[in-house]
Amino acid sequence: MIKISIVNYTNTLPFKWALKHNNILKKIDLQEDIPSICAQKLKFKQVDLALVPVALLPKLDAYFIETDYCIGANGKVDSVKLYSQVPLTEIKTVTLDYQSKSSITLTKVLFKFFWKLNVNYIDAKPGFENEISDTNAAVVIGDRTFELNGKFKYEYDLSDEWKNFTGLPFVFAAWVSTEKLSNDFIAEFNSVLKFGVDNILKAVNEDYNLKTLSKPQTIEYLVERIDYNLNADKRKALNLFLEYIKKL
Repeated sequence: MIKISIVNYTNTLPFKWALKHNNILKKIDLQEDIPSICAQKLKFKQVDLALVPVALLPKLDAYFIETDYCIGANGKVDSVKLYSQVPLTEIKTVTLDYQSKSSITLTKVLFKFFWKLNVNYIDAKPGFENEISDTNAAVVIGDRTFELNGKFKYEYDLSDEWKNFTGLPFVFAAWVSTEKLSNDFIAEFNSVLKFGVDNILKAVNEDYNLKTLSKPQTIEYLVERIDYNLNADKRKALNLFLEYIKKL
């Protein structure tokens, strides 16, 4: 039984739907977690394969990016945002979402190398979204952003800002193992992921359970905002991001 940790956000719905409606489910133990827990489980070898924030990669002794699929975006993603009541140049502190290391690391990269602004960072605690005021901004990721979009004077889509900075898409999370898995399993797993990505409308119609987005909005988000293919441009972007992490 291969233990797998997958992020339990809306953006993984095509993956989860395909995995749960395929014979591969008999071969795996599928666990749904927030990104930081996916990363923790992989790092401490509690799972064999995980969809992890790519900012974790430098902290692993060894890693293998096992599939042709990821959670990425080419421009706006709508679910990784910096919210503020003041413009960038007036922000003094930034509260960092505790759920994903990639997003908070991307924030630090953008502030240092793109916006060239010095701010102080604060580790978030539950309910931190209510403390966005004055010169304190916050990074919020995942489904919680759907309720926050449009509520603050300023919001910066971090994937879009990365695109403005580099001209490249961004990879938030990739399927990673710390020990190479069998080629046969990865080929089968890859084909299941492809089936999910190729059938987003069916996946939403069968597994939709959101309160914050309608079915049409969910389909638009998954089709227009999330880019699942880990292609050459995304691999280039990932390598560039890892280079910037070294300079932080």
